[in-house]
Amino acid sequence: MKLRNEYTCPLEMTHDIIRGKWKPIIIWELSKGKKSLSSLKNEIKGISQKMLLQHLQELSDYGVVSKNVYEGYPLKVEYYLTDRGRKIFEVVSIMQGIGIEIMVEDKREDFLKEKGLL
Repeated sequence: MKLRNEYTCPLEMTHDIIRGKWKPIIIWELSKGKKSLSSLKNEIKGISQKMLLQHLQELSDYGVVSKNVYEGYPLKVEYYLTDRGRKIFEVVSIMQGIGIEIMVEDKREDFLKEKGLL
C-alpha cells in the first residue's frame, strides 16, 4: 500500500499506516519483543503467512517494523518494532485498553482472563 499524496490531516497518514485487521495485532505482538515469522504466525490466530508477510513488508516500508537476518542454515529472521513502531504501539495500547473496557461492560471477562488481560 502506498501513502497518498494528499491528506486532510496527519491523522489520516497514521491511519493509513496501521489500518486493517492485522497490523495493530502484529504491532501488539512485536511489542513483546523480537519474533520470528513462525512465532508471529502461531501467536496471531487466523492470519495466513502470505498476509503476514505482506503486512510486515508494509510496516517495514513505513519504518514501523524492521528485521534482523542471521546467516546460517536454516535462515533465521527476527522482526522487531523500530522507534516509530514503539510510538505507534502506544496508540495500539490505548485501543486495547478501550477494547478491554467494552468487553468488561459486555460481561466477557472469561475471554479476557483466558488471554491474561484481567
